[in-house]
Amino acid sequence: MKKDQARMVRTLICGAVLGLAAGASVSTASHAETGSVRVVFTKAGFIVGVGGGRGILTFRGHHYPFTVSGMSFGATIGASTNQLAGRALNMHAPSDIAGTYNAIGAGAAVAGGAGGVQLQNAKGVILQLHGVKVGVELSASVGGVTITME
Repeated sequence: MKKDQARMVRTLICGAVLGLAAGASVSTASHAETGSVRVVFTKAGFIVGVGGGRGILTFRGHHYPFTVSGMSFGATIGASTNQLAGRALNMHAPSDIAGTYNAIGAGAAVAGGAGGVQLQNAKGVILQLHGVKVGVELSASVGGVTITME
């Protein structure tokens, strides 16, 4: 009988610990929020493309300015300005948006076009952006974008 009671106590303790661990992970995930993002990014290049711009994160009713810089390598030719808007997912604090985002993509614009991109940084923040591209650019490149809070 003592073996059965000891086994039952161990089972209850293990269940309680697992329940607490599961509850803690669910509550952490539920605290992630979504912000809105607006970015203007200008890019030019021949083989290697470089660009930069500025943006605004709106999070919990406050506006946070940031700068964007990036570089791509591949078949890039021309110049364009991108006006993008979208969402920043999995945010816990405004500073979470800072970091390096990597993307592999292709696009084209001749006097104007539309497109979208999804990027993720090491903190798990996902940027889902869409908008218009103005200029003349053809690209099939691998690139990275770095966001720095002002």
